[in-house]
Amino acid sequence: MKFPIKKIDEDGLYLCRFQAKIFELSLEKCQESSPIFIRRFMYSNTTETYLDNKALFPTNYRPFELIEFITEEYGESSYGKTKYSANEMYWIGYLYRYYAYTYELSSRIVYRLVKPKELRDLYLPYHTLSIPQAIERIREAKGQPINEEQELQRQIEIFKKIYGSY
Repeated sequence: MKFPIKKIDEDGLYLCRFQAKIFELSLEKCQESSPIFIRRFMYSNTTETYLDNKALFPTNYRPFELIEFITEEYGESSYGKTKYSANEMYWIGYLYRYYAYTYELSSRIVYRLVKPKELRDLYLPYHTLSIPQAIERIREAKGQPINEEQELQRQIEIFKKIYGSY
């Protein structure tokens, strides 16, 4: 498991704000439910290309244009009824990108680690924390190691279970 080996920088913060704005705009631009939009977004080739691989920087694309690319990729949908608030969507989008950027993970992997419903449930208690604190608490609650020492201890416990105590 990777640990935040990359410090957030201006490029990372820009990507966080950009993705947060996409999530917020999806409420007015997309017909599908928020969880469906988020899943499509996090698994899209558009996200992989422009945000995960940082190909957004040499372009002048605006957030709504990436929504259009995702709609072209998956097609129009009105599936689902659950709509999150604009604040929830902004926070979820920002947190997902921050997590992916600092842990150097793809959007798909981050989505598998933390689902949108979990983040929505955590919005009220965690939205006033810094994003790194929120990610750390989420990882702790899910039993994911937050540093190398915890990961080493986890691996030792697995070794003991497999081979017995030494």
